[in-house]
Amino acid sequence: MILGRPRALRSRLLLAVVAGVGIALALLVTVFNVALAGTLANDADEIVRARAQAELTSLRISGGRIEVPAERTVAGIDTRAWVFAGGELLEAPPRDAPVDDAARALAAGTGRSVDVGDEVHLYALPVTSDGQRVGTVVAGISLAPYNRTRTIALIGSSLLAIVVLSAVALAAAMMLRAALRPVARMTADAAAWSESDLDSRFAAGAPHDEITRLAATLDGLLDRLAAGMRRERRLTAEVSHELRTPLTQITAEIDLALRREREPAEYREALVRLRDGAARIEATVETLMATARQETLLPRGTGDAGQAASHVVAACGPLGASRGVRIEMTPPAPGARAGVEGQVIERILQPVVENACRYARALVRVAVTVDARGVALEVVDDGPGVPAADVEAIFEPGVRGAHAGGPDDTGAGLGLSLSRRLARAAGGDVEARAADGRGCFVVRLPAA
Repeated sequence: MILGRPRALRSRLLLAVVAGVGIALALLVTVFNVALAGTLANDADEIVRARAQAELTSLRISGGRIEVPAERTVAGIDTRAWVFAGGELLEAPPRDAPVDDAARALAAGTGRSVDVGDEVHLYALPVTSDGQRVGTVVAGISLAPYNRTRTIALIGSSLLAIVVLSAVALAAAMMLRAALRPVARMTADAAAWSESDLDSRFAAGAPHDEITRLAATLDGLLDRLAAGMRRERRLTAEVSHELRTPLTQITAEIDLALRREREPAEYREALVRLRDGAARIEATVETLMATARQETLLPRGTGDAGQAASHVVAACGPLGASRGVRIEMTPPAPGARAGVEGQVIERILQPVVENACRYARALVRVAVTVDARGVALEVVDDGPGVPAADVEAIFEPGVRGAHAGGPDDTGAGLGLSLSRRLARAAGGDVEARAADGRGCFVVRLPAA
């Protein structure tokens, strides 16, 4: 069924080529034969006119009477002549009743030429004396050789057209077969590949024509799709791990709390830990849902970047305090309004600020500016910074920086990955800058 499609296309293309060439050849044959018929008819008319003029020149007119000389040149095989004086026939070729009757009628009428069927062409030339018509010379020519020439030309040109059309059809079929064979092979290969076969490619070689360029383009598309599917699978696995960790902690806390009777303060501490674990799950799920909403290209709102940044600074305050880190925010630039909803801005910025709090020694500074590229939210900490080799790797799901691994550093390394994914879905990006002695991240969002 798959291989039938290229054959059907090949048949349609072949039919179009044959039909176009056939129509062109038919028109050419028709025009050629019509032109030839006109030329032959004109030649026959000129010959019969010349014959009539020669007959008229050989006649003598005396006293208004036509005299036929005794010695006259005999007409050619294909020509004949009649001489009429009024209604009297003075000279005629061998008798042929239908032709004789046509010649007599032409001499008596006002016409100058007539065809007797497809056999003879007659031409009448008046004989005048002193301005008055005293008779008529009628010359005739056989049309047999002309008809024979037309028939031969029609048959020959038709046969030639058929031969040319057959050759064109054969050549077109061979070229279409050769041209579409790679497409048929690519179709069969694509049909045979499964959803899990991410490494198969058409491998048509260096692009040098339309088919190989198509194959190269499709290979590039498959590369991007495969990379996207691998990222999605890895992200799904990491998200599952990220959700499993707090769920495991919640289950452990519950089991521990139920193992024996405890004091109210101990139950309160357990509930606080349960709430923190549930908050982690909720934050991860909400970030994924926000990313999905942004990627569906639904209408986007606007948000105050400065206000969103202040909310994030307030939300991350307890985390910073627990690590002895102070979070400061410089006054935002006027008009710092992004083409993204405020809640989405917070979900993009909060993982970046939390990451800065984990690695900072004492200070994290957040600044909101506006430039030609849109709204920029800069997060700078006084930690060890990001090595140049890790400025892109740290945004991959599950990849953590070279300075990670402290006793309180938990999680699967999804914060920055989800932040960048959500920012790019909103038309922005999250960038890390390599620097020694400080960490620097910039969240860029489109201006409203």
